[in-house]
Amino acid sequence: MPRPPDPNARVALIEIAARLLAADGPAALTTRRVAAEAGSSTMAVYTYFGGMGGLVRAMVHEGFARLHGHLGAVRQTADPVADLALLGRAYRHNASTNPQLYAVMFGGASLGGFALTDDDRQHGRYTLSTVVDCAARCIDSGRFTKADPTLVAHQMWFGVHGLVTLELGDYLVEPWSAERCFEAQLVALMVGAGDSGPAANRSVAAARRRMHREVAPGPAPGPAPRQRVR
Repeated sequence: MPRPPDPNARVALIEIAARLLAADGPAALTTRRVAAEAGSSTMAVYTYFGGMGGLVRAMVHEGFARLHGHLGAVRQTADPVADLALLGRAYRHNASTNPQLYAVMFGGASLGGFALTDDDRQHGRYTLSTVVDCAARCIDSGRFTKADPTLVAHQMWFGVHGLVTLELGDYLVEPWSAERCFEAQLVALMVGAGDSGPAANRSVAAARRRMHREVAPGPAPGPAPRQRVR
């Protein structure tokens, strides 16, 4: 009787492929190279993903699953604007801890013939539902101007995604560090949605204090150890 697929081996192969992509570009994404790094035969890629196309697609889905997990860690409180700011911080934290997967998720990495399908993109769009729900609470509380919460969520996404992309590219340096720019960006986004400046500043500061209790407890993790796949 064949053994069931090992979910740990599957994740290890995804991590290896993401690391190879970051280090050596799309040319490194071959079954032979991934298998060699994993210490396994090329059959492992076919067993778990059906081939390289399936592995790349799994990288996209894994990236969005991790993003969904980070967003889901944000609690609902009596301050929906602070909750929304913390969702922005969770988005940024996910990108900084999974930069290779983040590039693949949004098509920022060229993958030598692989292209995201609309189904792949739809798989990622569902993660925005948490932000839409929070934007609706901000509007219902009177903190934000009456508007379509889905549009508000998209506007928040545009603003945070752009800053995170610059941060990952090492474009934000002192005195305009990523943290300083991010804090100011969050306040500006909240004010742009209708909040007052003082209230937005208080909520964004509250989100910063909650960050390590809810989204990123403890010290930031170091690089993952190399893993072998059998």
